[in-house]
Amino acid sequence: MVAKIALLAVFFIATLALGIIYKKKIHSMDDFVLGGRSVGPWLTAFSYGTSYFSAVVFIGYSGQFGWNFGISAFWIGIANALLGSLAAWVVLGKRTRTMTKHLGAATMPDFFSKRYNSKALKLVSALIIFVFLVPYSASVYKGLSGIFSMAFGIDFKYCIIGMAVLTCIYVVLGGYMAAAANNFVQGIVMLGGIVAVVFAVLNGKGGFTEAVKALSQVEVAEGAVGEGMKGAYTSLFGPDPLSLLGVMILTSLGTWGLPQMIHKFYTIDSEKSITKGAVISTIFAFVVAGGSYFIGGFGRLYVQSGEGGMPSVAYDEIMPNMLEGVLPDILMGLVVVLVLSASMSTLSSLVISSASTLTVDFFKGFIKKDMKDNQQMIFTRAFCVLFMAISVVLALFPGTLITNLMAISWGALSGAFLAPFMYGLYSKRITNASVWVSFIAGIGFIVLNMFMKFMSGTSAGAVSMLITLVLVPVVSMITKKPDKEHAEKCFSCYNKVD
Repeated sequence: MVAKIALLAVFFIATLALGIIYKKKIHSMDDFVLGGRSVGPWLTAFSYGTSYFSAVVFIGYSGQFGWNFGISAFWIGIANALLGSLAAWVVLGKRTRTMTKHLGAATMPDFFSKRYNSKALKLVSALIIFVFLVPYSASVYKGLSGIFSMAFGIDFKYCIIGMAVLTCIYVVLGGYMAAAANNFVQGIVMLGGIVAVVFAVLNGKGGFTEAVKALSQVEVAEGAVGEGMKGAYTSLFGPDPLSLLGVMILTSLGTWGLPQMIHKFYTIDSEKSITKGAVISTIFAFVVAGGSYFIGGFGRLYVQSGEGGMPSVAYDEIMPNMLEGVLPDILMGLVVVLVLSASMSTLSSLVISSASTLTVDFFKGFIKKDMKDNQQMIFTRAFCVLFMAISVVLALFPGTLITNLMAISWGALSGAFLAPFMYGLYSKRITNASVWVSFIAGIGFIVLNMFMKFMSGTSAGAVSMLITLVLVPVVSMITKKPDKEHAEKCFSCYNKVD
């Protein structure tokens, strides 16, 4: 317990210190939200990676999908690295930085407004972001609470509130740069922690070979996909390849439309840094996501099966149960800091994206258009606190799975935003009508599935994105062409040298 508390204390002190240091460097709203658009490749890449992988992945997704798919869940980590990180940086990175700087856009709603010359799009997208980032934030809290309670024996309510207060302090103090600097430190902790956990979990069952051998003897339960099969959980694509594909698409392609992820490309210092950032981000994703899903695949060796092949504990409790039996105190302390790092880095990105959107795109855009810079910072900080409070309340609501909350958030946001954002960076032909169709179809499909439940939340999120990727170009072809002069003005930035 002394070792765990000591590690936690060092982490808290370092986190708050960075918040205080960067508070002195905040002189404008641009500094608070974008870091002055001068963030280097290492900080940006680590900020992207740590915002991507929170306790939702390490606790919720690795536990549930490791149980469902076995070792083949590792494919999700590979997809996260290649599609969710590398491809996202290559396809979106340079064009996002160049056009958002040219348009003077600080947020995704600001981009939609200026790219498509529509204040209505700005208002609606701002409200969508605030509404659907809340459940994602709540899922991050829930992911942390289980392992924190197990390690310290503290009621999860106090864990959630404590993390919210700490994150809120350093974000409110130092803005984006404090978050980015903390993300770098937290990313290093995550890399070391994941490697240590992988070795501990395998050694707990006699090493890699013995663990795989034991897992290969597990039979797929009656009524499940692949019923009666042995070796399914050590096979290449697992017992349910289609569901596996749905999770890969949601958790990888989904990053392309999430405002808190795209925001990283706004802040990087130059186009040249994007190439280096892409490599760093991909390696980070491979280690953290790949390691998380890989160890999750051995969950059946540590947790007994219940009725119908379901785990004897909740999905969210699988990883804490695995780690409790194999980690010495010092490593358990490291894992607690790992999960705390992953959670707080993601939360800081969510808070800044949501709060800045409400201030810049809603209040300044529609209610108080003459809002001064210092007033914007005051409002943004206030909304950071409000966003945290609402998320905490939702996280304390019992009975909601981490994966359900995340699937709703990612599915709705990326379903609505991915297609019009990506196509808007490349094509002058994309129309306002197609953007509205994407908003309606992307969110409508997720909400409909919430009530009718015709497929899993992860599959619905993947389908939502694929639908709008088809709808946007099709609707653009059959609706009125956008103003040619405005489109040319937006795309003129690509003729300039950075």
